[in-house]
Amino acid sequence: MEFWRSAENGPLLEVTDLSKAFAGIVASDRISFDIGAGELHAVIGPNGAGKTTLVNQIAGQTLSDSSSIQFAGRDITRLPTHRRSRLGLARSFQITELFLDFNTADNVALAVQAQAGHSFRFWHKARLEPQLRKPAVDALERVGLVDRADVPASQLSHGEHRLLEIAIALGGRPRMLILDEPMAGLGPEVSMRMIALLSELKGEFTILLIEHDMDAVFTLADRITVLLSGRVVATDVPTSIRANAEVQEAYLGGESQ
Repeated sequence: MEFWRSAENGPLLEVTDLSKAFAGIVASDRISFDIGAGELHAVIGPNGAGKTTLVNQIAGQTLSDSSSIQFAGRDITRLPTHRRSRLGLARSFQITELFLDFNTADNVALAVQAQAGHSFRFWHKARLEPQLRKPAVDALERVGLVDRADVPASQLSHGEHRLLEIAIALGGRPRMLILDEPMAGLGPEVSMRMIALLSELKGEFTILLIEHDMDAVFTLADRITVLLSGRVVATDVPTSIRANAEVQEAYLGGESQ
């Protein structure tokens, strides 16, 4: 039995009746699902399905109108983003958010420093401290960017930016990674590199993956939740999702992929 299915420990993340409306338009319609420790759980759906609103609510960028969000047995429904991060929730964004004037290692070291709760006031002196630098370099090594540690982030390619975002998330020593379309805009070679990296991280970290690349989703996911118009159409293992008639009609083109 996969350890993310263990009934003894319960799910690491449990979302119940997650709801959100903007100016009367429902973006999240009583969404419920759970993610077990060590599971890679993908969320898919067409544009406008509510995926970004969902992850914004889980990460704390958007507060829900009504719901319960439990993380590691704790109610985080009303906690601000920085407190969720301190509990071990780390998120990458659909649109890369980096300090482009800083070098690659400094971008990760800032995440290490933030997780430790230190001030940024003395950053220029603190940036070379071993307790910041070593975890940053270790994270860069995990994603294959250690040889780019001293290169300004502005000089990295788009694919390297996506890998750096994951290194930043890892630098915060997370229990769970929320990855928002890490494959977006990647060419075939870098896409394969990203899939290999996520495969390595799978099991070591619990991962919530938002992704349009169906090859990546069906290769990596333990379970998949399908969203349509803000509601859950199905949550199941990949083989069952492929065979689900409603999913095929709504999202996979009306036929088995």
